[in-house]
Amino acid sequence: MNNPISNQLRPRRSVLYMPAANQRALEKAKTLPADAIIFDLEDAVAPDAKDEARMRAAAAVTSGEYGRRELTIRCNGLDTPWGADDISAASKAKPSAVVIPKVDNVDYLSDIAGLLDEGGATDTSIWAMIETPTAILDGRKIAAHPRVSVLVMGTNDLAKELRAPLVVGRHPLVPHLATALLAAREAGKVILDGVYNDVRDPEGFLAECIQGAEMGFDGKTLIHPNQIEPCNDVWAPTEDEVDYARRVIASFAEAEADGRGVVTVDGRMIENLHVDNARHTLAVAEAINAL
Repeated sequence: MNNPISNQLRPRRSVLYMPAANQRALEKAKTLPADAIIFDLEDAVAPDAKDEARMRAAAAVTSGEYGRRELTIRCNGLDTPWGADDISAASKAKPSAVVIPKVDNVDYLSDIAGLLDEGGATDTSIWAMIETPTAILDGRKIAAHPRVSVLVMGTNDLAKELRAPLVVGRHPLVPHLATALLAAREAGKVILDGVYNDVRDPEGFLAECIQGAEMGFDGKTLIHPNQIEPCNDVWAPTEDEVDYARRVIASFAEAEADGRGVVTVDGRMIENLHVDNARHTLAVAEAINAL
């Protein structure tokens, strides 16, 4: 299983859905600067293309041609004709994770984990999609499941279930996004924001990225390659933030050595929590640079 610390620090700023039935898209993904790729067997694949998509996704994961990108497979649910075969194929390919849609309870997660283990994929984790009211209400249990490493917001389906419009600023969804974030942070898990649907609206996309980063999400799921670079920029610490983090850590260490009880940096009082935040900023920056 993934180490919890390395799992949290692994960059997942940009996580791109790629339709696994589209060989041209799979080839293009090898050159894109996304931190992670979700080879999609579910929504992006027509029923008559499911078998071919499954084979192509498994071949992509095992190809060794995607460099440092984290590779995952989104499987169909076990309540569909394709779900069990998807999990079986993923177990043989051994991606970093399987992405499971419409997770509503921990028993379902345990069923998925059992099938992965039976197939020999004991190190493949689960990314649980949170896209129903039940998932929001049971988010703490879902996030705490030992096989879950990442929560993925399914904002389109969630809005549909809530009968809420997808509007600028997402105010109908913000309380539910925040609830899922609380569950992820309590469990020490990574959480990804949902997709932005209008690929012709870069300004709106950037605003939603900034909103997601300010809320505390670790990255965002994407539907178009043009969304990758802006997403990566938003979720990467700036040079000023890295410089400030270094000065916070150094000033606090110097104050402790001198026996001073009060520390200020740029006129702001610094406490242990600010030092922890600074260390996290540097760790994230180092993880991104390591790519």
